[in-house]
Amino acid sequence: MPHAVNDRARAERAYTCDALLEVGPTATTLCEGWTAHDLLVHLYIRDGEPSNAIGAVVPAFAGRYEARVAELKRGNYAELVAKLRQGPPRRSLFSIPAVDAAANATEFLIHGMDVRRPNEIPEPARDEEFQAWAWSQLAGMGKLMLRGTAVPLALEWAGRPAQVVRVGKGERLVTVIGEPTELLLYAFGRRAAAGVRFVGLDEAVAEARGR
Repeated sequence: MPHAVNDRARAERAYTCDALLEVGPTATTLCEGWTAHDLLVHLYIRDGEPSNAIGAVVPAFAGRYEARVAELKRGNYAELVAKLRQGPPRRSLFSIPAVDAAANATEFLIHGMDVRRPNEIPEPARDEEFQAWAWSQLAGMGKLMLRGTAVPLALEWAGRPAQVVRVGKGERLVTVIGEPTELLLYAFGRRAAAGVRFVGLDEAVAEARGR
């Protein structure tokens, strides 16, 4: 049965909230320098406080953003997880199902892995339909996420050598092989945590690994 337009966003939100509760506020994440509490606050502000969220990217509003972050971090962690789990508030653009699906499914997928991977929490089961969706996300944004890569890359769906996203040009091509969800994690900069393997010259592979 086809998924409703934002079923994946809801599911990934729930998985991320489950992981946040399991690890607790001081747990490490794949987001360098961020605890689970930091990541939770980021998601909560992004979800429903656009006037504060803008401060994360626009220096003129940074003070207001930082003050709100500090305020939320003084609050109750479990209660904030519960609020995030409820979904975006009506005033948020993310409350529109199509926007939620487009902007939040991948966001929560990656941030869920940010919490689970360093804390050795197994990933939820992913069926073939989900992996096909993840591949479509990789095909759509992979080149953008990996622009400026040190070596040319071919991102290959494991077991499907015809399914390849190519990034960059040059002779030192490195093939990065994995399931689409793992390739997405790699493309989003979590290279050491992604369950992928590399094929290429040793020196080029070292660069593709981010070392």
